[in-house]
Amino acid sequence: MEVFSLKKMLLWLITVVNILWSTAECREPVLHRVGGGKYTWAPNMNFTAWAMHEEFYVGDWLYFGFDKTRYSVLEVNKINYNDCNDKNCMANITRGGRDVFNLTEARPYYFLSGRGYCFKGMKVAVHARYPPPDPAPLAVRNVCPSKSASHGLAMLLALFTSYAVIG
Repeated sequence: MEVFSLKKMLLWLITVVNILWSTAECREPVLHRVGGGKYTWAPNMNFTAWAMHEEFYVGDWLYFGFDKTRYSVLEVNKINYNDCNDKNCMANITRGGRDVFNLTEARPYYFLSGRGYCFKGMKVAVHARYPPPDPAPLAVRNVCPSKSASHGLAMLLALFTSYAVIG
């Protein structure tokens, strides 16, 4: 009886892994040029309108292009964002004026420029989400080339393991 339940459990595990792997989103990260254009981070721009027309997903990148001698890019919390308060920022991502920031979690992110430039419109809020599931049926779905080899190896390993346990 113990071998039979082990077989069932292993087959269930293989099925779950296959379903989870098959429904994983095959989406490449996107580089969003904050505000658009070459110098994307500047005063008197409507970053709220820009952000409303973009879709941000976990894994995407934000690109800030600016004059680093005048402006900065600070990640802040929502309260500091609303108040244009650059004190106690969560992270200063200012490096060389062509800076990128990776959206690693599904959550809202808040950025502003210090030295009073926030009051001139230099602030942006983006909300990163998980990519939506692929609506294509499993038989029609395209598999990412980067995932297909590792997926095949994982399934082959799972099958060999199941045969070893069952047989």
